[in-house]
Amino acid sequence: MYRRDVRILVVDDEADLADAIGRGLRREGYAVDVAYDGEDALEKLRLSEYDLVCLDLTIPDVDGVEICRQIREEELAGKPRIIMITARDSIEDRVEGLDKGADDYLVKPFAFRELNARVRSLLRRDAPSDALLRAGDIEMDTAAHIAHRRDRELDLTAKEFALLRYFLAHAGEVLSQEQLLEHVWDEHADPFTNTVRVTIGTLRRKLTAGGEAQAIETVVGRGYALRVAR
Repeated sequence: MYRRDVRILVVDDEADLADAIGRGLRREGYAVDVAYDGEDALEKLRLSEYDLVCLDLTIPDVDGVEICRQIREEELAGKPRIIMITARDSIEDRVEGLDKGADDYLVKPFAFRELNARVRSLLRRDAPSDALLRAGDIEMDTAAHIAHRRDRELDLTAKEFALLRYFLAHAGEVLSQEQLLEHVWDEHADPFTNTVRVTIGTLRRKLTAGGEAQAIETVVGRGYALRVAR
């Protein structure tokens, strides 16, 4: 099963660019953390697991090549895929980055659409063989990014899809708001926000729009659980 929502770390000392990449990736439904220097990046990599790192080559404190080396040699952060991002476009720079363990290399300036396409491509390499998730009459193909209830395709936003995916991966378990914020949103999510409740509300309506039984239960004082009759 899909173990959790995709988490990405963006590392770049150009704050405006790093923040713009982070916003764009969050709109795509990913959980995103941002670091602006090498020390902060290494701290995050040692504390959390990531599926992918967008890593600037020239950052303060510890450069991108050294961070890349540490990720690979010390197996930090769950062995994430790495996209090296840099203004350097020489063959030597590309070779150095790839030799240190980067999976891809993107030269600045670039269009976000290209970065997003490369992110999707790298994540597909690690897609689980059991990409089909199912609980009762709810089914999701995580690779094709499609979800159905019975024979009805669900029209979900990126965040609703990510939330349903996490519920399906933990069907029957009671999940707290804190768990959902951590795994479906990201480190910037306000723990006092009502975003979980609101998103669950819209997801519930879409899951029952065809007259089906309610699938997401509220467990008072504990959280929510996906419970669907077979």
